[in-house]
Amino acid sequence: MRKMRLLSIGILAFTMAFSLSAAVSADEAEPLEETEIIVFAAKSLNKVLDDSIIPAYNELQPNVKIIPSYDSSGTLMTQIEEGASCDVFFSAAQKQMNELEEKGLVEDGTRHDIVNNQVCVVTYDGSGTKVTGLHNLADAASMALADGSVPVGKYTREALVHAGMVPEKEDGDASAITTQEVSDALGGLEINECANVGAVAAAVAEGANEVGTVYYSDTYGLEDKLIILEKVPYELTGNVIYPAAQIVNEEADDAEKAAALDFAEFLTSDAAKEIFASYYFDTNVGGEEKTEG
Repeated sequence: MRKMRLLSIGILAFTMAFSLSAAVSADEAEPLEETEIIVFAAKSLNKVLDDSIIPAYNELQPNVKIIPSYDSSGTLMTQIEEGASCDVFFSAAQKQMNELEEKGLVEDGTRHDIVNNQVCVVTYDGSGTKVTGLHNLADAASMALADGSVPVGKYTREALVHAGMVPEKEDGDASAITTQEVSDALGGLEINECANVGAVAAAVAEGANEVGTVYYSDTYGLEDKLIILEKVPYELTGNVIYPAAQIVNEEADDAEKAAALDFAEFLTSDAAKEIFASYYFDTNVGGEEKTEG
């Protein structure tokens, strides 16, 4: 098993190297002016942006310094609404981007669906858990779960509702289901409420909690620590679409605005898609609703 994991990591490293090569060998772009932009991105994008996407973009546009800020999409949305300086927002769910768009905080025509993802039930290597997936989470001694304002927490609650395991709210808003209500529905399961998906992954990988729900992409680089018990089907969670867009920033000058738009467009490129795919993201974001993992 360990040899298979190492082989998998090696293949992924090769794929990432190929992706970077594809990105930098594309037609040379017109160089932008020296500037810097602030990118707010969901915590689950931390690895792929820092390790590959930003470096690939900077091979094309070395004059643009990208300053990323990672947290849950709900927290980042609130910061933008409160006036935080941000040029590009890359959310882990449509809800947060929709709210910003409704408030006129998204530049017209710059929003794109970038990737899809999949919620996974995970445990740590050697846990000996009896849990095999979503349906018997109650068999765990403890669970790490993001709160409802965090996209992965919302999608987990959606899945539990659709599986008939947790009662639905009258207004149908799964994000409003409290962690205590989830615990009660699962027979009093001890739940560690986490502020973002990275905290969930860390809690399980370190053995602080027996199981947890993260995105498939969050298991990248943790293959020797996290064991996937189930990839929760899209029919239970719905598609987990990550949209990105340029944000209205009144303080930005022309160079910053041009760079923000350019980076947002780069995220839709074939080179970027190859990189995202190598980090376990699903780049098929169009077409019919998915019902299988």
